[in-house]
Amino acid sequence: MADLNKPVIVLVRPQLGENIGKAARAMLNFGLTEMRLVAPRDGWPNPSAGPAAAGADIVLEQAKVYATTAEAVADCAHVHATTVRKRGVTKPVIGADEAGRQVHTLTGRHAIIFGPERSGLETEDVALARNILTVPINPEFGSLNLAQAVILVAYEWARIGREIADAGTVLVQPTAEDALPPAPQDELDGLIAHFEKLLGPKGYFLPAARADSTRRTLRGLLTKPGWNHLEVRTLRGILSYMERKERPD
Repeated sequence: MADLNKPVIVLVRPQLGENIGKAARAMLNFGLTEMRLVAPRDGWPNPSAGPAAAGADIVLEQAKVYATTAEAVADCAHVHATTVRKRGVTKPVIGADEAGRQVHTLTGRHAIIFGPERSGLETEDVALARNILTVPINPEFGSLNLAQAVILVAYEWARIGREIADAGTVLVQPTAEDALPPAPQDELDGLIAHFEKLLGPKGYFLPAARADSTRRTLRGLLTKPGWNHLEVRTLRGILSYMERKERPD
C-alpha cells in the first residue's frame, strides 16, 4: 500500500518510554510504522521503550524527534487531533472510522496526533488540526491510555482499508493458514473401531436391539469435530493407555 494511505502517528510530549513502546506495538499490529515524537519528556532514545514494544523495533528505530508539533506535521496535508472537544476551538468532530476513511480517500499525507498521557493535547496543538478525532466512550469513565487510543485509530484505519478494497489486502486473519487439515477417513475409522473395541466388553452397546443406533451416534460424535491427524493420534494414545491399565499385572 502506498505511503500516502498510511497515517503518521505523532506522539506529542509523551512522558513515559513504556507508553511509547506500547504505542509502537499497537501501530505495528495494524501495519503502521511511521512514528514521530514531539519533545519526549525523557529524551530519545528511551531504554524503557524497547521492552514495551514487544518486537515492534522497526517503529522505534525509524522514529523521528521534533521540537514542536508544527514541525512534526509540516509535511502533512491533513492533521487529525485525538482529543475531547476543546472550548474556543471550532473544528469538525469525527470518529475513528471517519478518520480512517479520510486517510484512505483524501490525497496527501495524514498525521494523527496524540497528546501527553496526563493532560492530552493543548489548544495550540489542536489548532494545527483540520478536525478533532474522538470516540464515544463511557461518560462516567473516559480514561484511555496512550496505546489504547493508538490501537483504536490504527484498527479503524485497517478496517476501513479492507472495506474499501473489498478484500483482505490490508490485514489477514492470523492462524487461519496454520490449522491442520482434518484427518483422513481411515484414521477416523481406526479411532471409532478402537472405541468400539474398548466399549463392547463393557456392555456399552446393549441392549442388542439398539446396538446399531448407538454405534451410529458414536460415529457421528467422533466425526463431527473435524479432528486433525495429531488429535486423532492423541485420542488413540489415550485409549491405548486406558487399555493397558485395565490389563492385569
